[in-house]
Amino acid sequence: MTDITSLRPLFAILVSAVAIPVILSLKRRPNVREGVTITVAVAKFAIVASMVPGVLSGTRYVFSFGQLATGIELAFRVDPLGLLFGLLASLLWIVTSFYSIGYMRGLDEHAQTRYFASFAASLASAVGVAFASNLLTLFVCYELLTVSTYPLVTHDETDEARAAGRKYLAYTFGGGVAVLGGTVLVFVLAGTTAFTPGGLEGLATADPTLARAAFALLATGFGVKAALMPVHSWLPDAMVAPTPVSGLLHAVAVVKSGVFGIARVVLDVYGTGTMEQLGVGLPLAAIAAFTLLTASIIALRQDNLKRRLAYSTISQLSYIVLGLGLLHGQALTGGLLHIPAHAFMKLTLFFCAGAIHVETHTDDISDMAGIGKRMPLTMAAFAVAAAGMAGIPLVAGFVSKWYLVIGALSLNGGLVFAAALLVSGVLNIAYFWPIVYQAYFESPESHDEKPLIGGPLGGRDEVRADGGEGHGSDDADDHSDEGEVPDPQHVDHLGKHDEEHEHHGGPPAGGWDDRGWRGGESTWFMLGPILTAATLSLLLGTVPYTAVFLRIVDTIVGNLPGVMA
Repeated sequence: MTDITSLRPLFAILVSAVAIPVILSLKRRPNVREGVTITVAVAKFAIVASMVPGVLSGTRYVFSFGQLATGIELAFRVDPLGLLFGLLASLLWIVTSFYSIGYMRGLDEHAQTRYFASFAASLASAVGVAFASNLLTLFVCYELLTVSTYPLVTHDETDEARAAGRKYLAYTFGGGVAVLGGTVLVFVLAGTTAFTPGGLEGLATADPTLARAAFALLATGFGVKAALMPVHSWLPDAMVAPTPVSGLLHAVAVVKSGVFGIARVVLDVYGTGTMEQLGVGLPLAAIAAFTLLTASIIALRQDNLKRRLAYSTISQLSYIVLGLGLLHGQALTGGLLHIPAHAFMKLTLFFCAGAIHVETHTDDISDMAGIGKRMPLTMAAFAVAAAGMAGIPLVAGFVSKWYLVIGALSLNGGLVFAAALLVSGVLNIAYFWPIVYQAYFESPESHDEKPLIGGPLGGRDEVRADGGEGHGSDDADDHSDEGEVPDPQHVDHLGKHDEEHEHHGGPPAGGWDDRGWRGGESTWFMLGPILTAATLSLLLGTVPYTAVFLRIVDTIVGNLPGVMA
């Protein structure tokens, strides 16, 4: 790899950071504010995408602020692994920005200016995480990501939202302390924290007990945002946030920063050779296998759609960690490829959940029988993404899980991990298929109770995860941005929304009306992003090399010394 000093890594981070005060200044001009958001999102993606050809040909783009102290440098570097995360985050910010316009205006949400400003701050931090060149820089951006996403988690300003926010901070800041402790210990043992493909030489010769302790601290700290059990419980409670925020948490920035941090530790701090020598790969894989199975079983019991998706996320993130823990070339390829695969599919699912909420005020799966008649395109996209989550061919999840299973079977004793992956796939079908089936093939008047979601463990008795429905109209008026009146040409469904959804959840009297397949079910500000995310899932599942992400992953794994293909 050849290092080239460039301002592009810095510009990719700053373009959204600089936009924050601009967005805040446009509180009374919502159309301009959202135009700025989209323009900045496109610019951010263009800057990141401009580095793809160079990185694939062996170039690393580097920018450094210099040394803060002996051996401590604040620097950014775009290498293949950082590019994978940065390209994904910047691409999906564009999609989520369009969706946010339809969602926030569709519910006439309060504090929309704060929402868009916080989104910009979150993406600046996420790309900072992606392009960090050492553990210390990664830690700084990792903590900034926690701070910038907190206002999004607590956006509703209800008691439930504030409680979820406090829990989010407690878990993630606690994880940050563990990351800092591990970073200090790595520096003491190796004399540096710089990311090096294949790992730091100093760790290979360091005291094994201390090296394992440093790994445990780093894996635990990053494992909080990766939602590894038992440090996962903040994630389902954070579903009280608006649905675009859930998409950010689950598909784009926060949880992906956790698995990305683990990937950095495995590949560029310890390296697969030192990991195997210390014997820490197998415990990591075992925790991931336990998490992916347990979370899938818990997901079966959730009646609230967003909470079911939350536990699905906990399970799917562990596919990535499992691939990293197996330390085999194909398993590593599958784990890393599952980062974009899961992002496209899960973003589709959350967007669908949000559209259902905005248009019908329905949040519980048991109220969705026949909803495919009311929202045919939305539920079709949901079905595509759900199939991918279960590993059905032609969708992104199949490709990544194929590599994972083949990699597991190539290892001695890997059969148990391959079995865990296959069982989890069956569980995915078990908790997604009833949603799709009842949407298209049952009616509100005649549908079974889906015993898998019955009983006291269902989502009805949990924290409400209703994506913004938590404050009444009076409260919304108290907190609304003055002058932020939705433009009627963008939200022409709002007038009929008030008439049709005086009920709260489930079909209205007389059953679901038939909106047809021409997009009459919702505004295109939401339908467009839903169909875009679903299309990306299909592209990555059918032409993964053309979609570029598999090429990036192959470059990452190919640069690792001593990794079995």
